[in-house]
Amino acid sequence: MRKVLVNFCRLILALTFILSGYVKAVDPLGTQYKLNDYLEAMHLGALVPDIATLIASILLSAMEFCLGIFLLFAIHRRLTTRLLLLVMSIMTALTVWIYIADPVSDCGCFGDALVLTNGQTLLKNIILLGCAIVLTIWPLDMMRFISRTNQWIVINYTALFILITAGYSLYDLPPFDFRPYHVGANILKGMEIPEGAEQPEFETTFIMEKDGERREFDLDNYPDSTWTYIDTRTVQTKKGYVPLIHNFSITTPEGEDLTEEVLTQKGYTFLLISPHLEKADDSELDLINQIYEYAEDNNYPFYCLTASSEQGISRWRDITGAEYPFALTDETTLKTIIRSNPGMLLLKEGTIIRKWSHNRLPDEYALDKPLEQLELGKMPEDSITRKIVTVLLWYVLPLLLLTIADRLLAWSRWIRSSKRQKTEPSETTGNPEKKDDNNPTNKKVSKMRKKIVAGNWKMNMNLQDGIALAKELNETLKADKPNCGVVICTPFIHLASIAQFLDQDIIGLGAENCADKEKGAFTGEVSAEMVKSTGAQYVILGHSERREYYKETPEILKEKVLLAQKNDLKVIFCIGESLEEREAGKQNEVVKAELEGSVCNLSEEDFRKIVIAYEPIWAIGTGKTATAEQAEEIHAYIRSIIAEKYGEAVADDTTILYGGSCKASNAPELFAKPDIDGGLIGGASLKAADFKGIIDAWKK
Repeated sequence: MRKVLVNFCRLILALTFILSGYVKAVDPLGTQYKLNDYLEAMHLGALVPDIATLIASILLSAMEFCLGIFLLFAIHRRLTTRLLLLVMSIMTALTVWIYIADPVSDCGCFGDALVLTNGQTLLKNIILLGCAIVLTIWPLDMMRFISRTNQWIVINYTALFILITAGYSLYDLPPFDFRPYHVGANILKGMEIPEGAEQPEFETTFIMEKDGERREFDLDNYPDSTWTYIDTRTVQTKKGYVPLIHNFSITTPEGEDLTEEVLTQKGYTFLLISPHLEKADDSELDLINQIYEYAEDNNYPFYCLTASSEQGISRWRDITGAEYPFALTDETTLKTIIRSNPGMLLLKEGTIIRKWSHNRLPDEYALDKPLEQLELGKMPEDSITRKIVTVLLWYVLPLLLLTIADRLLAWSRWIRSSKRQKTEPSETTGNPEKKDDNNPTNKKVSKMRKKIVAGNWKMNMNLQDGIALAKELNETLKADKPNCGVVICTPFIHLASIAQFLDQDIIGLGAENCADKEKGAFTGEVSAEMVKSTGAQYVILGHSERREYYKETPEILKEKVLLAQKNDLKVIFCIGESLEEREAGKQNEVVKAELEGSVCNLSEEDFRKIVIAYEPIWAIGTGKTATAEQAEEIHAYIRSIIAEKYGEAVADDTTILYGGSCKASNAPELFAKPDIDGGLIGGASLKAADFKGIIDAWKK
């Protein structure tokens, strides 16, 4: 049930972030306008330049989309879930402020595609924050759709796709237009209010001045002409039916209303749209003038709609030589109509036929005939369905094919592994038909399973003695190559010095422990990253002495394992029961709990990197002895636990070492058992001859 919950939360968060990021990316200017609204509400608008908010809008959309995809594919699960928790914490705090202060009517989470009230936005973010907390607690319960080795393809392709999408939408126009002024919309119809619909009510206040005194008046007590008009403020006092288009009007600079004339004009009308002529791109002035001349030649009305002042209009005329008429429209309306400054609209009897950004204006070759005879004069055929199919073909299909190929490859590897285990001869006999006295059931031993003899020096030997022992082992094993993997795990102070001369193709170097924290104020601790930086490849975790003397719990060890793997250290994970637990017959229960508490949460891919070391604490320094049969019995049980969790293939490939007073005298008998893959050696690893004797057991 926990995994069901985690993956359900994962799906909700992933789809929300993907949708939110994509609708922002296809409309970067709209996202920028919303960011500007937030800054104005915080009284910071004048401090942040437009280029900064535009870059922020692109990066915000890319971050949301990428995090959603990474979550969907379970890429870098721990990092992704922590970033999502951070983002949702910030967003939830922001929406609490929006809900209380009401500085904006819509948070802009989903652009114009889905408009939510501030209350709905807060509820949504609280739910998503809860999902993010669940994922942060159990990130590894998310099932991967693609192997770690191929995740870089998804990461780079996703980032490239969303940035190109935002760049294209900025250069041209949003491919998906969710605003009421989309191609095909009739502006007059969008302004209609159904008969009988409740009308909104407004209260208008006039600010007037007389003899240096300013006062506010309403329509009922409007003053005489001795008062000078200063400003007007209109406040909605009652909500009513609000049409899709409710703030569209066209007036001449002299105050004449042209709205109805323009929208009811028979035939075609060109509208040049520029919220601010002072900030308009003037790189295509010639094309704009050519379109105006074309409109004049074919008797098509042409207007430039702007919110600029007379001074701005005059300046534009001076630098462009514009002869077309100018009209005034609300700035927000113009920004909503088209995401380009300037942009061009083609109307036909009030219906939007075409929209062009200033970068994609039609030239004289496209306008060589009257519009009635051109494709430009007809409604375009690029439907929403076609655009969605284009996105699917360019982004979704490649990732789907990659996922299928990755899963088929993983499945074929598993099949080959299973077949090899069934057909290859037993390592202990070299002959699949021959019985082995030490393996009476003739159980096949996986050749893929690595055989290891690892030395645990514990807190022994100063630096000089440790270096001398490591050098002696290095020279001995170079001269007489071992038949197994060899690892020496030393105190922290030895690692960096020994790594300089140790041939790690022959002897692997490991630490005896690492911290359960990544970094910080933890005096005396040594992190996994520090261990890795010395040149070490392995680390011992969960040793009985750490559990007993330093009270390391399964949760602590779980964190250590995750940090070790994050830093590419191979973990030798120790488990085993005490004398009391063995005498009570609880050995199986104990080792199962220790496995499940710290490493069985790992994905199959990560678990394959774990080496298990079984150490019967009751047989170390107690005078009691664990027989080879007892050791084989518990090793086989451990392998069965792994098989239950990860399947037979993983269990057969997992190396399980024996760590209970293994010496050169009993190593051959122990290592002959099919489920014992080597030893974790304590005191006998402190002398080169003794350690070499155990290593040579694999040659017998």
